[in-house]
Amino acid sequence: MKDHYDFSKGERGKFYRPDAIFRLPVYLDENVQSYLTAKANAKGIDLSDLVNDLLRREIEIIEAVK
Repeated sequence: MKDHYDFSKGERGKFYRPDAIFRLPVYLDENVQSYLTAKANAKGIDLSDLVNDLLRREIEIIEAVK
């Protein structure tokens, strides 16, 4: 790395987009991913749709217990 960087010609906020959506990456254990991928393929849906459905159901259960 350099000792000094020149930002005098930099533009603040050049790439800022207020409507941008941040997608949080989620990393599954290998065996969990394999299992869920097989289930998603059997249902003919994307893995992300299956995982979101499962998590929504878990949230409903958690909220019902409160």
